[in-house]
Amino acid sequence: MYKIFDEILVNAADNFQRDNKMTKIEVTIDEKSGTIIVLNDGKSIPVQIHREHKIYVSELIFGHLLTSSNYEDKKKKVTGGRNGYGAKLANIFSTYFCVETADNTNRKLLTIEWTNNMTKMSAPQSMVYQGKDYTKITFKPDFAKFGISGLNQ
Repeated sequence: MYKIFDEILVNAADNFQRDNKMTKIEVTIDEKSGTIIVLNDGKSIPVQIHREHKIYVSELIFGHLLTSSNYEDKKKKVTGGRNGYGAKLANIFSTYFCVETADNTNRKLLTIEWTNNMTKMSAPQSMVYQGKDYTKITFKPDFAKFGISGLNQ
C-alpha cells in the first residue's frame, strides 16, 4: 500500500529534477472516499499521440506495461524508478486511477480514467486549455488487495 503511494509521489518529485520552474507538489488524502491525489505544477506530460504506438503518451506511461525508457544502469541517477512499472502498478492495485495533464505547449488538457485494477479504460478526454502546466494523479487503492478496509490516520 505504501509503495504504490510512494511511486506516484516519486514521479512528481522526479519532475522537479527535470523542471526547475516547478514550485509545488500537493498531496490530498481523503479518508472518507479512500482517494489519494498527487498534483505537481511542473512541465506536463505532452498531450499528444505517440508516434510509434498511436495512443496518447499518458496512456502509454500509466496504462501499458513494458513501455519505459529508463533502462540505463551505467548512467548516474538522481531520480526514482526504473522500467516504468511504479505508476502502472499503482494503477493495477487501484479500483480507480485517473491521470489529468495540462499541457500549455500543445494547448490541451487530457484526462484518462482506469477502473477495476487497470482492466477498464475510459476513452481519453481532450479539450482546449490555456493555463499553466500540471499533472494530477487521482487514485483509490484496492484496499481488499492489501487486507485493509480503507485509509485512516
